[in-house]
Amino acid sequence: MSIEVGSKLQGKVTGITNFGAFVELPEGSTGLVHISEVADNYVKDINEHLKVGDQVEVKVINVEKDGKIGLSIKKANPKPPPPPRERESAPSQRPRGRGGNDRNRRDFSPKPENFEQKMQRFMKDSEERLSSLKRHTESKRGGRGGRRG
Repeated sequence: MSIEVGSKLQGKVTGITNFGAFVELPEGSTGLVHISEVADNYVKDINEHLKVGDQVEVKVINVEKDGKIGLSIKKANPKPPPPPRERESAPSQRPRGRGGNDRNRRDFSPKPENFEQKMQRFMKDSEERLSSLKRHTESKRGGRGGRRG
């Protein structure tokens, strides 16, 4: 049985480093499980998850030309997707901000924005924030707007 990308195998942890764990695979070959591929959550210390001698199921994620084998424990046992969120039935039930002014609320319309529309919205918001910041700064300087000499 040759080791192919995507195959799931049983292996034995033979060594642990600060960046991952070495796993001995069938046929005597060894692969590396990088620390980022050990668990779905952040792994600060790999020793909290694995010990030398542990039997683990791994998935082959890459095989390089020089013979290095990249493995993943978290991809071998994928967790089920989270349940879908319930959506509000009617948008009119959502409370509106400040006297019904929805100008600052993003419009989550069913059709997605293209890049140009997103960029235009970003530029408009950015210019509004910048002008507000300038007004605020000038009022603290006494309205002169220039450097003190």
